[in-house]
This record gives sequence, C-alpha cells and structure tokens, in this order.
Amino acid sequence: ALYSVGLPVPGRPLCDLDLVSLLRLGLVGKLKRVLLWLLVVYVSIPVIIKLCPSIQAKLVFLNFVRLPYFIDLKRPLDQGLNHTHNFYLEPETGLKIGVWHTVPAQMWREAQGKQGDWYDSMLTSTHPLILYLHGNAGTRGGDHRVQLYKVLSSLGYHVVAFDYRGWGDSDGSPSEGGMTSDALFIYDWLKQRLDTKTPIYIWGHSLGTGVATNLVRRLCDRGSPPGALILESPFTNIREEAKSHPFSMVYRYLPGFDWIFLDAITANNIRFASDENVNHISCPVLILHAEDDSVVPFHLGKKLYNMASQSKSLSGHKVQFVPFSSSLAYKHKFIYRSPELPNILRYEQQNFL
Repeated sequence: ALYSVGLPVPGRPLCDLDLVSLLRLGLVGKLKRVLLWLLVVYVSIPVIIKLCPSIQAKLVFLNFVRLPYFIDLKRPLDQGLNHTHNFYLEPETGLKIGVWHTVPAQMWREAQGKQGDWYDSMLTSTHPLILYLHGNAGTRGGDHRVQLYKVLSSLGYHVVAFDYRGWGDSDGSPSEGGMTSDALFIYDWLKQRLDTKTPIYIWGHSLGTGVATNLVRRLCDRGSPPGALILESPFTNIREEAKSHPFSMVYRYLPGFDWIFLDAITANNIRFASDENVNHISCPVLILHAEDDSVVPFHLGKKLYNMASQSKSLSGHKVQFVPFSSSLAYKHKFIYRSPELPNILRYEQQNFL
C-alpha cells in the first residue's frame, strides 16, 4: 500500500520517484496556503471598505499616487516646458494650490527668462485659453498631460493647468466639492485678467470630466457659460464608472456589490454626475474617446454623448462625439498622439466653438 501512493517504505532507500512525490506534496501544501491567503484577502477587502468607507474615497482620487516621482513642480522647464510659469493661488485663506500657465508656442522665445508679471500680461492677448482639469493620480506634471499641453500650445492656445487641493504640491485634502471650488476659483481668476472677447474652453480628462461638468453647470446656472466644454474619456457618473472599472472586475458580480462598494463612494459625497449636469449646460460640447479605453470604457462616453444630444439645455448648441479606433492604441490617456487632433480642434473652433 505504501508503494502504491509513492511514500517511502521503512528500511528502503528513497528513489527518484519518492522524492518527486514528496516535492509534489510540498507544492500542493504551499498552493493550498496561497489560495487560503487569497481567499482571506478577497473576503477582507469588502469588509474593510464597508467598515471604513473613507478608503473608497482614496481609491477614487488616488491623489497619494504621485507619478512621476521626484518631479519638481516648481520647474516645468524640467518637463520640457520652456514657456511655462509656475505659481500659486489661494482659493481659500491658508490654502494654496499649484498652477502652470503655458503660453502659445509662438511666444516661447519671448518667454525665456520672463517672470509672472509678463505671463499675466500675455493673458490680454487674443489667443484663446484652455483650462485643463486633470484626472485622478499624478500631478499637473504627468507626462501625458505635459504632452497635451505642448499640442495645445502649438495650436495657439494658452493652457492653464493646476493641481486640486490634496494633489501635487497643493495644500488640503481632496473632495468633489473642493475640486469643483478650486476649478471655479481658477476660472474666475482667469476671467478677470482676460480680454472680454477671449474665450475660455474647459478641458476635462477622466475624473476631471466630472469636475468639468460640475464647473460648467455652475457657470451656466449663473448665466456665464464658457466658450466650450471638451471631455476626454468621460463617464456618466462615478457609480457607473466604478462598476465598469477593471479593478472592480473580481467583485462586480458579488451579491451586495453596490451596497458594499458603490454606497461607500456615495457616503463620501462623491457623485460626479455628468449625466445630470448635461441637462443644465448651455455651451458647445466636444467628446473625445478611444474605443480601447479600459479605464473608462468607451460605452460610457457614448452613453453620455447620447444623453447630451437629447438635453434641452443643449438644444441649439453643437454636441460632437469623436471616437478613436482601437487600432490606434490610444487607450485611456494617449489621444494627444493623434495626428488628427489638431485638425479636429481647428475645425471645431472655426465652426462651433
């Protein structure tokens, strides 16, 4: 019987087959322990999130993930932006947020060695301005963001980007209300300095699209809509985005998923309800989305477009949806690479924006 299961027999030397059997038994034991630990982790995560919903807020914002590391946000020149000024504003007393102002590329030579006063004076030029609202994680110095600033600058736009409270070198802690307030403060600050005929376009990416629609809704509610709203990789609302996010895949079909994970987001007053906001927006809207976006699935951007195109408040305003084929591999954050993007923006500005 001992021979039949490959176990060593007393008084008989171990053969190669016996050693293999022992190794297999050891591996099976290790595999069982690993699987047990994975099961414990799998069960623990929902319990922890339900008990501590603030963890879910951190996962939405990811402001603690600062990529690239060791970047000096005071020196945009280090990121190849030699016509960009770094400065700080205070949306609230004692709360400073970091801001970059990149002038149009044709001004880069004149910009060398210039200080803040010169950059402020350039806001009175006739060049349009894009206020960029970035997504979660990283800072205003993230590589894909910097590359987009360069594209927009080359097209003759001023580009103003900033880190919300709690991101980058900005003070404070993140919240949806705080992010929206910061964006509104920057918008008003710019509006006071721009020529009255110079348009401001709001560009939001990913989570920043939720901030963008919040901001534009407020502007429209007070009767001062921006020149246009540009949404790159948008979603409908944060609950639908969280349910579609690849990180939720292992829990998506778990009974009580909404109660455990999504209600924890709502408990932190995080909604980013762009699907509601489009019913209160009255300015041209341009939506850009890559078909192979796995972070914010393409179907959410398309769904938001369908809602916006049926919005009564947007009646009479151009609502445009531009998809990018999966074959281009732009995914979630590389639409700036599209050689067609400059033509898209020129066409939209000349005809609709």
